[in-house]
Amino acid sequence: MTTHSFALHIPDAALEPDPLDPAQIVSGTPEVTGKVVWESADGRQLRGIWQITPGVVTDTEADELFVVVSGSATIEVEGGATFTVGPGDMAVLHAGDRTTWTVHETLRKAYAINL
Repeated sequence: MTTHSFALHIPDAALEPDPLDPAQIVSGTPEVTGKVVWESADGRQLRGIWQITPGVVTDTEADELFVVVSGSATIEVEGGATFTVGPGDMAVLHAGDRTTWTVHETLRKAYAINL
């Protein structure tokens, strides 16, 4: 993590294992990796890269804006929209959204989260 301005090539960035809670896995054997590349001093803002292999998982979201770099997934927001994202797509999730992610092909995204 850095406190200075920087650039990072997202497709080649090395990621670290970030195991899912088994209770989040609906089907398949999805594996998650990620890396926080910047965090605010108070820990309430995070910037990073996240990747998940195919499968179906549930999550409760934070306030997040992300851009998909590779792969694809369909995201179903409980009581809200269902949308499919792929390379070049930007999405916004709101804190408390309960989601189901159906990952069709390994998805890598760059994100900005506010806690």
